[in-house]
Amino acid sequence: MFTYYLDLALRSLRRNKALTVLMVLAIALGIGASMTTLTVLHVLSGDPLPGRSGSLYYPQIDPRDDSGQMPGKEPPTQVTLADGLNLLHAKRADRQALMTGGYVPVQSDSAVVDPFYVEARFTTADFFPMFGAPFRYGRGWNAFDDETRARDVVINGELNGRLFGGADSVGRTLRIADTRFRIVGVLDDWAPNPHFYDLNTGSFGRTEQVFVPLQTAMGLKLERHGSNDCWGKGAGGVGRIYPGESCVWLQFWVQLDSAAKVAAYEQFLMHYSQEQKALGRFVRPPNVRLRNVMQWLAHEKVVPDDVRLQTGLAFGFLLVCLVNTMGLMLAKFMRRAADLGVRRALGASKRSLFAQLLVESGVVGVVGGVGGLLLAGLGLWAVRQRPSSYAALAHLDGSMLLVTFALALGSTLVAGMLPAWRACQVPPALQLKSN
Repeated sequence: MFTYYLDLALRSLRRNKALTVLMVLAIALGIGASMTTLTVLHVLSGDPLPGRSGSLYYPQIDPRDDSGQMPGKEPPTQVTLADGLNLLHAKRADRQALMTGGYVPVQSDSAVVDPFYVEARFTTADFFPMFGAPFRYGRGWNAFDDETRARDVVINGELNGRLFGGADSVGRTLRIADTRFRIVGVLDDWAPNPHFYDLNTGSFGRTEQVFVPLQTAMGLKLERHGSNDCWGKGAGGVGRIYPGESCVWLQFWVQLDSAAKVAAYEQFLMHYSQEQKALGRFVRPPNVRLRNVMQWLAHEKVVPDDVRLQTGLAFGFLLVCLVNTMGLMLAKFMRRAADLGVRRALGASKRSLFAQLLVESGVVGVVGGVGGLLLAGLGLWAVRQRPSSYAALAHLDGSMLLVTFALALGSTLVAGMLPAWRACQVPPALQLKSN
């Protein structure tokens, strides 16, 4: 029966080509605009580590004084060096990593390659297994290397291709700021977006190419890249100088594999804050937070407000397009009242006529969806030309492709219900008499 209804729908659409084109164009414009903005929102609000993010947490404690230099009820979004090392060495989580961003000059052993600057991450050994960073060659360093300030380095695949042609470079030497490091690992393609573990260096499109043990980097005073907040007599970092004791400038992440461990770690943070207050380091009452990856991204409002606004406006435009399409469908179906009346007189039920007209609406939706997909592709290309940090991420994936057609078909069927129902209510006797 569906094949028969589809044949009738195609014949009807061919008979009124101008009306058909208007309906398809209205749907295509609405779908194109809404899917462009929805795809950008989907990319920006996605889970950067699917399957892992639920067990990764960002602890916050409050070491500020009462000077009012850092106001607010929320604790700082970073930690001091002393607190970071204390929490790291306490080892109360399944894994923990202390880190900050960097910006360093690198050069291979080859004399023909001039030095150039790359983004770096100064971190501790658990960074790689905790975040699931995949290795193409080699491995990361271990906790002993952290403490002994080993001259080990992990590089990413892009830098490995640039310096070594993509070959296995484990064991080779890389010079960083005139210091020789031994390459112990090469990462495979890995660039989580949003850049959740350090939003201070940018929320999107950040890819570190060099990973150095934190204490090694500090001992060599490698150039840091990131923000810091200070109070009291603390001083901000300038150039290669690291921030003072009363400055927060490091990120600390932990892995907690069960709800019980999350509760226990939160209690540990409370006790730690109380101990530090008793020692005179902390002034304020314990003020801690423990958010997982997605909670942290939501708290930091990583998705720009203008993207949410544009998405709302685009769906409002889609609604206007659907209202216009509904009016066109109603005019088209009512013009076929005589044909529908004859079919009713010959024994067709209202249900069968309703189904026939909905199939016709669905055909309009599918064709409009194809047009909307093309317009969405054009819209995303335009987004990628913008000077935004997330512009390069604006691509349709498989899930959004399905959403495009589902939205086009579903919205058109909904828009076609009222016109189809109205057309089915015309008495067949009245139409036969008028003819």
